[in-house]
Amino acid sequence: MQFNRQSRFVSRLTSNTLALVLAGGRGSRLKQLTMWRAKPAVPFAGKFRIIDFPLSNCINSGIRRIGVLTQYKAHSLIRHIRQGWGSLRGDFGEFVELLPAQQRIEASWYAGTADAVYQNLDIIRRHNPDYVLILAGDHIYKMDYGPMLALHVEREADITVGCIEVPLAEANAFGVMGTDADSKVISFEEKPDNPTPKPGSDSVALVSMGIYIFNTDFLYEQLIKDADTPGSSRDFGKDIIPGLLGKYRVYAYPFADSSTGGQSYWRDVGTVDSYWKANLELISVTPELNLYDQEWPIWTYQRQVPPAKFVFDDDDRRGMAVDSITSGGCIISGATVRRSLLFSNVIVESWSCIEDSVILPDVNIGQHCRIRKAIIDKKCEIPDGMVIGENREEDEKRFYVSDEGVVLVIPEMLGQQIHHVR
Repeated sequence: MQFNRQSRFVSRLTSNTLALVLAGGRGSRLKQLTMWRAKPAVPFAGKFRIIDFPLSNCINSGIRRIGVLTQYKAHSLIRHIRQGWGSLRGDFGEFVELLPAQQRIEASWYAGTADAVYQNLDIIRRHNPDYVLILAGDHIYKMDYGPMLALHVEREADITVGCIEVPLAEANAFGVMGTDADSKVISFEEKPDNPTPKPGSDSVALVSMGIYIFNTDFLYEQLIKDADTPGSSRDFGKDIIPGLLGKYRVYAYPFADSSTGGQSYWRDVGTVDSYWKANLELISVTPELNLYDQEWPIWTYQRQVPPAKFVFDDDDRRGMAVDSITSGGCIISGATVRRSLLFSNVIVESWSCIEDSVILPDVNIGQHCRIRKAIIDKKCEIPDGMVIGENREEDEKRFYVSDEGVVLVIPEMLGQQIHHVR
């Protein structure tokens, strides 16, 4: 069966689709950056949260029925979604709905990605979609889901899996797929020790993006079957998808640039090093991720803050930022910022120097500080004269230092108990 992928056809598909964003992950590889927040709630790119990217993709694709499944330390994530994503019109059937782990079916938390969806089957049935789009809530990318939906229907697929190419050395962190000449999935291994390269290549593997399109009735059937299977880990990548191969129509959808055919921008910012690198990629002259694209905006909760300000112009005390991004509310007071990304309401006092660093919101950096190759978490108060990122041995006594030498500093490491757990 062949369909014309015209815009009206695609819009009917997207309007009949329910998106479920899996946003309950702990994100333990981000170390202390997720001590008080779920990974999808981690700030990114100066003014956004990670979850803003899949949510914006849904809105820009015409998918306006969205459920966000939360679990681990979800307060800041829930607050962000209520503040920034509550403007859709319920009387038009549009919504971003929060689905926290609430033991609706079983007296347990979500056991895996498939179980998270299974425990909300009654809610999915109430919305009665034709298709269910399942998304990971912790990746950075811009993607139109409409063409993927259209191809899913054209192929008469039961499930379509979004996929990308990654270097073979990194593929053991993903679900590795094998496909035939028609893009039908013939093998799927979740995080294998020795990933199989893509046919015709010895350097890259085809891996799952954690994006799945299911025909709704087929999804119900497979989730119920999995829930009745003893020993299942209740996970899409480990259990459900491998069990479908050779029995059902499982297809891959490569996420590629339509103009060049090359790999589109996609980042898993799941480690301290990858998070630091992905943020600092944005300060380049023409970054791969274009945040200034008016045709595909990234939506978020917009804090009401004043413009950034740079003060003092003396030879030894000049407020300046070079090759950097500075967000609203920042004050660079006689300090120097180079190759860095500053979130909102960051204050850098006189004679301090910030280089190659990511500074999250509401950080105050005192006078005569030197900070290099660091991530400074929200609300840190850096005292006068502190040096970070110049002596690894000293940094490791106080902070977390990654394999690649990125220093992560959170308030607790500075003796600042802003969460008042006791």
